[in-house]
Amino acid sequence: MKRYNAAGILQTLHAWGVYAFIYAPILVLIVFSFNQERINAVWSGFTLDWYLKLVSDTDLMDSVLNSVIVGLSSTAIATILGTMAALAMHRYYFWGKKIMDAVLYLPIVIPEIVMAVSLLTFYVFIQLTLGLVSVIIAHVTFNIAFVFVIVQARLAGMDAHLEHAAADLGATPWQVFRHVTLPYIAPGVLSGALLAFTISWDDFMIAFFTAGVGGTTLPMQVYSMIKFGVSPEINAISTITILFTMLLILLAVRLEGIFKTVKTIGT
Repeated sequence: MKRYNAAGILQTLHAWGVYAFIYAPILVLIVFSFNQERINAVWSGFTLDWYLKLVSDTDLMDSVLNSVIVGLSSTAIATILGTMAALAMHRYYFWGKKIMDAVLYLPIVIPEIVMAVSLLTFYVFIQLTLGLVSVIIAHVTFNIAFVFVIVQARLAGMDAHLEHAAADLGATPWQVFRHVTLPYIAPGVLSGALLAFTISWDDFMIAFFTAGVGGTTLPMQVYSMIKFGVSPEINAISTITILFTMLLILLAVRLEGIFKTVKTIGT
């Protein structure tokens, strides 16, 4: 019994140690974003001035707007294409299906630097002017893979007899998709979309290579600012980004609970 309790205590301490190792730097960043002193090593008092100064920084606000545009645009396109690809791979059998399935996984396993250079080379070859459009296309390229993987995993657990039963009862293919397939895969589609937006929002490497004049995203702007040291403004925008990401996660959990409730009521 004592050995069991000791093992439990060690496991608990280990878990807390891992959490502290991961989240302690984030907590320090958040705390010093409210520090009056510009030097992060010295706490001199509480202030919201650094958050207010973010609004007056036109370059930073432009980069935030660019990140929102890129994130929303690439997420919408990637979610549609990734879901369609998952449905096609799940329902149909055709020559080269396994090869196509492997190809769709490539953006996940290929190093970002390799993908960034390849995309830049492709843009130069087709003479595409670098800007927001080139960044959006680049983000769609790798976001499709993440949406595809999540939706495909959701489809793998779906009972095919549900669609067959709806068809036998006289439902058209569109009605089967709208009332049976889509409600079932909706949590996967939502999770894929939120993951795609988060990755797009956080991406630096690919955006750095594929963005041109006027295409600076938030990570690129922060990178240019950090060359002069970690300022409180960087802490403030990082804190806002962390809170925004947490809200997205909570939203995803909440919506998934709603989908499960609706599904339970429907059955």
